[in-house]
Amino acid sequence: MTTRTIEGQGLHEASISPALTFLLASACGLIAANLYYGQPLAGIIGAELGLSSAATGLIVTLTQIGYGVGLLFVVPLGDLVENRKLVVSAVSMAVLSLVAAAFAPHASPFLFAAFLIGVSSVAVQVIVPYAAHMAPHAIRGRVVGNVMSGLMVGIMLARPVSSLLSEVVSWRGVYLVSALVMAILAVVLFRLLPVRQPESRLGYGALMASMGKLAVNTPLLQRRAIYHAFMFAAFSLFWTTTPLYLSGPHFNLNQGEIALFALAGAAGAVAAPIAGRVADRGWTYSATFAAMVMVALSFVVTHLAPEGSHLALAILVVAAIVLDFGVTTNLVLGQRAIFTLGAEFRGRLNGIYMATFFMGGAIGSAVGGWAYSVGEWSIASWVGFAMPVAALVYFLTEKRG
Repeated sequence: MTTRTIEGQGLHEASISPALTFLLASACGLIAANLYYGQPLAGIIGAELGLSSAATGLIVTLTQIGYGVGLLFVVPLGDLVENRKLVVSAVSMAVLSLVAAAFAPHASPFLFAAFLIGVSSVAVQVIVPYAAHMAPHAIRGRVVGNVMSGLMVGIMLARPVSSLLSEVVSWRGVYLVSALVMAILAVVLFRLLPVRQPESRLGYGALMASMGKLAVNTPLLQRRAIYHAFMFAAFSLFWTTTPLYLSGPHFNLNQGEIALFALAGAAGAVAAPIAGRVADRGWTYSATFAAMVMVALSFVVTHLAPEGSHLALAILVVAAIVLDFGVTTNLVLGQRAIFTLGAEFRGRLNGIYMATFFMGGAIGSAVGGWAYSVGEWSIASWVGFAMPVAALVYFLTEKRG
C-alpha cells in the first residue's frame, strides 16, 4: 500500500491491497461483535449479578449509550489524531473493558464495563473512513463496501456465537475469549496498519464545535443520515421483536433455533460490497430507492402465510435476509456519498451520520417492544413497514443529480 498526500490540497494518490482490505473488514467484524455479545446473555448475566428484570435491560442500553458517546466524542478524532494510534488505543481499551466485565463481582462494575465496551467499539467507525482515505476515488465505494461487509457479519453473528459459546464457557468466558481476540487484534493492527496522519491543525474544542456546523450546513449529510435513521429503526425493530415472535406460541423455537435464524439473516451482509460497486458506477439514486422498497416489502411478505406454519417460518427467514440486504445497501451508499464531501472531515461526517441513525435504531427497538406488547407481530410488522416507507417518501423529494 502506498500513499502520497499533496499538502494543502487534501488530494491523495492511493492504493489499497486486498490483504489490507480483508484485515480492516475482519477487524470491523470482530470489534463490532462486542456490542452484541451481551444481548442474548442479558437474562443470565442479570440473574447472576443480582439485577432485577427491569434493570437487566441496562446491560444492553449502557453499551448502546457508550457507543453513542464514542460516535460523538471519539470518532471525530480521526480527523485530528494519527489513525493507527487511535484505532489501536480504542481496541486496547476494549481489552480492558471486556476483562473488567468478565470479572465483575456485582452489577455496578459490570454496567460501567458495558458502557466502556460501547465507547471502545467505535474503533470500527474510525476504521471505515480510514479505509476510504486509503482507497483511490474510482474504487472507494468498493473498498468501503468490503470493509462494511465485515462489520455487518460481525453484528449478525455476535448474538448466535455468544449464545452457543456461553453454553461451553459461561457468559464470563464469552467476554474473556473476546478480550483475548481483541488483544491479538491490537498487536496485528499496530504491526500491519499503515500510518495516516490527518492534516487538520484544529484543537479538540474547535473540532467538536465544527461538527455542529457540518450537521447544519451539509444537506447531503442530513438526508443520508435521516434516510438511514428510518432504515436502521426498521432493522432494530425487526431484530428486537422476531426473537419474541419465534419463541412465542406460534413457533415455539428454542434459543438454538433462534440463533440459526439469526445466522440465516447474516447472509444479507453480502450486500455491502455490491452496494459499494453500485455507488462507484454512479447508481446511488436508483439503488437507494430499491433498498427502501426491499426493506418495506420484507415486512409485508411475512403476512402471506398462516402464523406458525412452516411456510411462514421460511418466509420470515427470507424476509430477514432481504431486510438486512436493503439496510446494508443503504448504509454503504450513504457512507460512500458523505465521504465524497471532503477528506479533511470524514471522521466528523461519519460520526454525525452514525450517531444520527444509531438514535433511530434505539427508537426502533423501543417502539418495536411497545408495538409487540400491544399486538404482537401483526402490529409490530406494520410499524416496521411504516419506517422505510417514511424514508422513501422523504427520499422522493430529493432532486436527482
